[in-house]
Amino acid sequence: MKIALMNEWSQAPKNEIIYRKLRAVADKYGHSVYNVGMVKEDDMPHLTYIHLGLMAAVLLNSGAVDFVVTGCGTGEGAMISLNNYPGVMCGLISEPVDGYLFCQINNGNAISLPYAKGFGWGAELNLQYIFEHILSCERGNGYPPDKKEVQNQNAAILNRVKSIVNRDIMTILNTMDRDILLTSCSGKAFRKCLFENSQITEIADYIRKIKVPAKV
Repeated sequence: MKIALMNEWSQAPKNEIIYRKLRAVADKYGHSVYNVGMVKEDDMPHLTYIHLGLMAAVLLNSGAVDFVVTGCGTGEGAMISLNNYPGVMCGLISEPVDGYLFCQINNGNAISLPYAKGFGWGAELNLQYIFEHILSCERGNGYPPDKKEVQNQNAAILNRVKSIVNRDIMTILNTMDRDILLTSCSGKAFRKCLFENSQITEIADYIRKIKVPAKV
């Protein structure tokens, strides 16, 4: 599984520890991790949780990655932003049991974590255990297991409803505010991940045509 890690500017100082814990667990189970920023608070482009939603949508809908790990101060803003988009189902995860139940019941493709609220003593262990529960097990097995069938049915129905109420990703890209689009899609690590792994040529080609400022 290909995993993208992304966080907004206020939590950039924590990117290193998040990446280190995610990478350690991902390597253990044979997954790849792409750290698309922000790595430092003064990095460019300057990302907010608003940009994270579009970034995740592009990477997931293009097939460049299979899963996104994101977050902000509370995790709420990033989760709401990601869930705006088609093909993205993001859960708010604050402890390991949340991660396990999200994967078994909802079987989404993105998680948002709080990187300021409650991020104190032992926070790095909480991250590790969350990633262990998400990356070590087969997803969609239901909880309790005897509820698997109905929970999988509901997850599939929700995905179909989302495809109806959301516009498709190309329509979104073509009508998105240009400043938001440029900021979201101009990062070097983001573009490298997209261009090297995208399975949908139309999406990658569209992003490739975006003129990136020299300072980025």
